[in-house]
Parts: sequence; structure tokens; C-alpha cells
Amino acid sequence: MHRPTAEQTAATDAFRAGDHLVIQAGAGTGKTTTLAMLAHCPPPRGRPPCGQGRYIAFNKAIARDAARRFPGHVTCSTAHALAYAAVGRNYQARLNAPRQAGWRIGAALGIDAGMSVRIGARHIGNKALSYSALRTVTQFCQSADPDLTAQHVPRLRGVEADELHGQLSEIVLPFARKAWADLQHPERGTVRFEHDHYLKMWALTGPKITADFLLLDEAQDTNPVVEQVFTSQRAHAQLVLVGDSAQAIYGWRGARDVISAFDGRQLSLSRSFRFGPALAAEANRWLVIIGAPIRLDGAPWLATELGKVPKPDAVLCRTNVGAMVEVIRQLEQGHRVALAGGGGALAALAQSAHDLRSGRRPSHPELMLFESWGELREYAEYDPSGRDLLPLVELIHEHGTEGVLRALNRLSEEEAAEVTVSTAHRAKGREWPTVRIADDFTGPDDLDERDTDGEPLPGPIDLAEARLAYVAVTRAGARLDIGGLAWINSHPAGDPCPDLPRGSP
Repeated sequence: MHRPTAEQTAATDAFRAGDHLVIQAGAGTGKTTTLAMLAHCPPPRGRPPCGQGRYIAFNKAIARDAARRFPGHVTCSTAHALAYAAVGRNYQARLNAPRQAGWRIGAALGIDAGMSVRIGARHIGNKALSYSALRTVTQFCQSADPDLTAQHVPRLRGVEADELHGQLSEIVLPFARKAWADLQHPERGTVRFEHDHYLKMWALTGPKITADFLLLDEAQDTNPVVEQVFTSQRAHAQLVLVGDSAQAIYGWRGARDVISAFDGRQLSLSRSFRFGPALAAEANRWLVIIGAPIRLDGAPWLATELGKVPKPDAVLCRTNVGAMVEVIRQLEQGHRVALAGGGGALAALAQSAHDLRSGRRPSHPELMLFESWGELREYAEYDPSGRDLLPLVELIHEHGTEGVLRALNRLSEEEAAEVTVSTAHRAKGREWPTVRIADDFTGPDDLDERDTDGEPLPGPIDLAEARLAYVAVTRAGARLDIGGLAWINSHPAGDPCPDLPRGSP
């Protein structure tokens, strides 16, 4: 244990005072260590010695690791574990049910095999409708809403526009409501029972968590359903949220940044123990763009460098397709390659592309509304909404679907690999000595306007993309190659900006 920083000491003092706390913890600043410090603190006046605490983690692995560092009076678990103990155990028989295709579940809900509707230019068949109904229930379960509504219906590729989505919602909602009703039966039912289902059921009961204090980790990626349960405990428990608003990168799957809106004393952790001053300066460029409330200080004893990395320990990609491209590139260079999280997701996408090229309707959500490979190519090349699929089209054109699937079968385990390929999303919470940013991180499109030299002006940087870039550049400990993010060096927003004071806003 290093000597506590002034910021960590301020956090322990505020905790002992009994305040509700919000701690903005930048990348590598020791947030879990700080929470363990709080848990070891003497209790505030009026609270019994060793009052019971709960640490709520993002996933089971983090909870297990925290349990080794926290005192015995603090229980470490996930929100799902709390919900399982209260509600989920009653549905154990359904949780063990075998998997089955979504269209089979849809058929049992009344979506007949021959059912097809036309919305805009797309024909939406029974498989897409079944997927939409089941995904609607999932998004409802991640929300804080009491009822299923159109806002929970997913936006499918090719029918993203509001008017088209409204038509889809009218068709899908009755089936989604039927699915949710089916899930209420503990012993038997048609719809496969998932962990998010009992979490939502628990939340709808308005549960009271028995504890004197609650510590919520990774609060920037909290689903609204967990936020609702957590914040409703403030009348009887001291609440502490810790996370990094700049790393809120899971909004696309329902998460939202709880930190920014929480009513509590604002503190921060800005000294990174992962990397040195040079990389902290690079990270701060992105924090300025995001408008984050903190700036990072690198550890002065770490000489992290920025520059080319010919043989990185990890290559971080923007998309799954970009990761597929990088895997093939590394294999062609003769390297042993691992893919963070395994190759299952990419194999499913490649298999659906193979089905489409073979004249069969694909089952992958990204491709299921396209009736031919030519239609997908046209969408990827000319529709702005499909631009992120263009690398997939080009990859399949160059290597064929069989070649892509063969490459994925050659993946190594990380322990035996020379290089790990990962998306930036999967890299969150991880670190490697040397990192290269992949080429699929591209800058914003140019505007129609031009500068005094007649050059097109670059467009504004999307904040979601900036947050993902911040996550990516802060994974390295020894050396970072910014690679595909090098465009920031010529973008006006990448110019050095006057820094805020370190720490609190």
C-alpha cells in the first residue's frame, strides 16, 4: 500500500464525516484502493463500530477481487447477486433452461414463421420481429421505467428513422408485453429466463438494502435500473459513488453516467499510478474535449513514452470489424494472436455475412434486414448510417467469409499470445505495457466550410468517440502508439489548451 495521496485522505475524511460522496476517479488513479481505504475507516459519529457495508461491483470478477481487499464487515457483490438472493432464486428452474433460437420463441409468442411486414424499403421477417420483441424486453429490464413502451424497442439497421421506428414499435410491443408476462411464472414458460429479468423484477419491488453504507464502483456505466435501486437507499445508508465520467462508453447498451447528476459531496482522484506525465498529457487532451471535471497527473516515477510501437502487447480497435481486420493482419505477419473476449462475436458476424453471400437470410442483428450481399454493400458504401460496416464488406471481399472464419479458428489464448487484439470497449479496466491504437479510429468528417488557405475545416468531434479515445489511450503503462488517433494532432480541438487545476472542478 502506497502512502495515501492528499485526494485519498480528503476522501477518507469526508467519508468519516458521514457525507454522501461522488468521487471522480481518472484512469489508473486507484479507485478500488481508495474504496478499500474508506471501508477500513473508523465509522462516523452515531454509526456502530464496524457498521455493515456493501460494495457493489460492475461484474463478478471485480467483486471477487475486492473481497480480498475489503474488511470482513463489507460484503462485496454485484447488483445481480443482491437481486438473485431476493427474487432470482425463485426462478432457478427457468434459468437453467436450454437455449433456443429467438425465432422459435417468437413463434410461441405468435410471430408465425411466414410473418413479414414492409417498413420503408425493408421487408422485416419473423426472425427480425422475434429479435426485436426479445430485445425490447431486455432494454426495458435495463431501464428504470415501470412499463414497456416504444422507447424500449431497438432501432434496426435500415429502419432507424423515427417514423419507421414508430411503425416497427406498433408491431413489436404487443409481442414484447406477452413475453414479459410469460417471464412472471417461476416454474415454466416460453421465453428463456435471463439474469436481467430477475434484476428488473427485484427493482420493481422497491427493495431496501440492509447496510450502513453502500459503495458503488464503475458508477459511470450503471444501468438506470441499478441507479434507481441504489439512490433510493440514501434515506437510511451513506452512499458513495466512484467512477470516471470520461469513461462512460456503454450508453449504447442502456448504461448512463450516474455520477454527474448525483446529489453528494464532489471529490476526485487525479494522480494516475498506471502511467507517467507524457501519457497523462495525451489523456488530458481528450479530457479537455470531453469537458471532464478533472485533469490527470502522471506518476513522476514512470517514464511512459509516446511513439511508434512495432510489436505492441495490445492493439486496440474501434469496432468488432476493425478487430477482425487486425487479427488477420497480425496472423499474416506470423504472430500468435489472442482476441480479448474470444472470437465468438466476430465468428457470428462472419457466419451471417457468409449466409448473406450464399443467398440465405442472415440471423445477426446487424445484417438481418438485408436481403442480398449487394444491398448490404450499397448500404455500407453510400448510406452514412452504414459506414461502420464498410470495413466488413471490404474484408469479406478480400479474404472471403471462409478465410475470415479460418483466421478466427487460429486464435491463441492470451497467456500464449504475442499480441492481444481488443476493442476499446473490452479493454476498459485493463492495461498492457505497450499499446497501439488501430487504424479504424477515424477523425470526424470535414465540413463544407474552408479555412483561409482553402483547406476544408474538420467537423466537431463526437463526445462519445472522444470518451472511447480516452479509454484507449489510457491503457498503456510503458509506451503508447496513438496510431489511428493521430488525426487529433491536426484537429483544432487537439491544440494544447489551458488546463484546469488538478482535482476538483
